[in-house]
Amino acid sequence: MNLILRNRNGFAVPVAFRPAAFDRPSERFVSSMLDDFVNPLSAPRQGSPVSGARINVVETDKAYEVEAELPGVAKSDVRITVENRHVSIEAEVKHDSGCKEGEQLIHAERVIKKFARSFTLPAEIDDARAAAKLENGVLTLTLPKKEEMQPKQITVQ
Repeated sequence: MNLILRNRNGFAVPVAFRPAAFDRPSERFVSSMLDDFVNPLSAPRQGSPVSGARINVVETDKAYEVEAELPGVAKSDVRITVENRHVSIEAEVKHDSGCKEGEQLIHAERVIKKFARSFTLPAEIDDARAAAKLENGVLTLTLPKKEEMQPKQITVQ
């Protein structure tokens, strides 16, 4: 279903509604072009493009499991910050132009790319037991929930 809003003159009005995720690369490409055209301020700046990593967050009784897509990122280029309930993931992909003597770069799409994503979880995280693993471009975070302070029973001797 397509939703097109029109103003009084019959011209289409840009709408910020987008499906939750685009499955086909061509749809993501067209969507990003439309976003850049409609709202140029949201477009990444030349030289330091930043995009939000796609994530899945699953809650269990004892922890949160976070999966983030970070294609082409090395383990050393990932920075994860956990503070109370707030989680930040930052990563950077670095590509060398690799031009040798006698070669000239004509077109480059493989440039430095940065990923950044921040979100807040419903419960506090026990950062001492948190674990992260990067495998095949997918970052997996295991963020155990902080155990609630229970009243401590003291036995009388």
